[in-house]
Amino acid sequence: MSTSMSLLKQRRFLPLFVTQLLGAFNDNLFKNAMVLFVVYGVYNDEKAEALFSAVATAVFILPFFLMSALAGQLADTRDKAQIIRIVKFCEILIMIVGGIGLVMAWLGFAVSLIAIPLMMLALFAMGIHSTFFGPIKYAILPQHLKEDEVLGGTGLVEAGTYIAILLGTILAGIIDVEWAALGVVITAIIGYFTGRQVPPAPPEHEETGLDWHILRSSINLVKSTMHIRKLYLAIASISFFWTIGAVLFIQFPPLAKNVLGADKEVASLFLAIFSIGIAIGSVAINRMLKGQVSARYAPACVLVMALFVVAFFLVCRNWHVIGEGELYNITGFVAHPDAIPLLLSLLGIAISGGMFVVPLYAFLTTTVPKDQTARTVAANNIVNSGAMVIGSLIALGLSAAGVTIVNQLLLGAAMCLVSAWLAQQLHKACD
Repeated sequence: MSTSMSLLKQRRFLPLFVTQLLGAFNDNLFKNAMVLFVVYGVYNDEKAEALFSAVATAVFILPFFLMSALAGQLADTRDKAQIIRIVKFCEILIMIVGGIGLVMAWLGFAVSLIAIPLMMLALFAMGIHSTFFGPIKYAILPQHLKEDEVLGGTGLVEAGTYIAILLGTILAGIIDVEWAALGVVITAIIGYFTGRQVPPAPPEHEETGLDWHILRSSINLVKSTMHIRKLYLAIASISFFWTIGAVLFIQFPPLAKNVLGADKEVASLFLAIFSIGIAIGSVAINRMLKGQVSARYAPACVLVMALFVVAFFLVCRNWHVIGEGELYNITGFVAHPDAIPLLLSLLGIAISGGMFVVPLYAFLTTTVPKDQTARTVAANNIVNSGAMVIGSLIALGLSAAGVTIVNQLLLGAAMCLVSAWLAQQLHKACD
């Protein structure tokens, strides 16, 4: 653990860590400021709110599905530090557009006609930003870190990411949209300057041409990666995990408002607790494995996660709103007799989830040669994003069929069982 924390003092890790943290913070400050404003300030219908939350998630995820192959090729065949500088500069431009949308929403000017489409456009562009940054943040670790530091570095990146998600989520729930607009632009500017401090990370071999055909390159990338059984099982396990995460994140805002009778600050609290738990689990699993990249705890972790999802479902199903007509603020919500069991079950979901997924990411980057790590992560992102979109569509289909948001939580618990089976197969394959 102390060895991992010492990485934060070194230039080969710290600038990347901070740049990733700022990017995750900005993604979530913007996305949650937008979603919470629309759910609480524009719509007043559970189905419409769930639809908007799902569409916003799909818009952000779609670039991962479309462009990850190109992102992986770039990261493996060009200097990763140079790509970071370009991507972070683009973030400034994207957040200016998104900030304009947020300000227009705050002013009440053409909210549905212009403001929401502008925010959706910026969200899509931030998805593109994250698509190109994602393979780099994992692929650069084996290049800059020693072999016994990769798991610790991966855990720190994951923990930092979810601390950033926590901060962005909390801030989105407590500040007005005009301040969120200013915040996302300032954060993007700071992120650009920290990104410039990342040490050079040249490709492991000579630069080659890129296949710009999105569909062909994506299919070829996935085929060339998934035929390796260990990678197939790791990617499939991660994909099911993030499908569960996507379904939960889609459900949190409408669940908080319509089932628990809580305001947008409580919805932010849910997302924040989820982020804290992932960060705790990310660090804890590194300590348990003592730096060894292994999936031996993964099946048990995701089974525990399933139990906590069921516990969360049971508390939500039996929740009774005390008083009608007003939404709970955080103080009123925490005073509810069932609030603590609800929050503890949510924290348990996140901690066990973090312990499950971090070793699998480390496995992806250490199983293949260094000149193929970015493309391996990119293949993972393609499959993950496809699975998350499918999960979102299933959630929408269940809503359209009249299945309540509470009962949809059981879908997450069922998917945990599949993840546990896949993780067990991966552990056997690695023995």
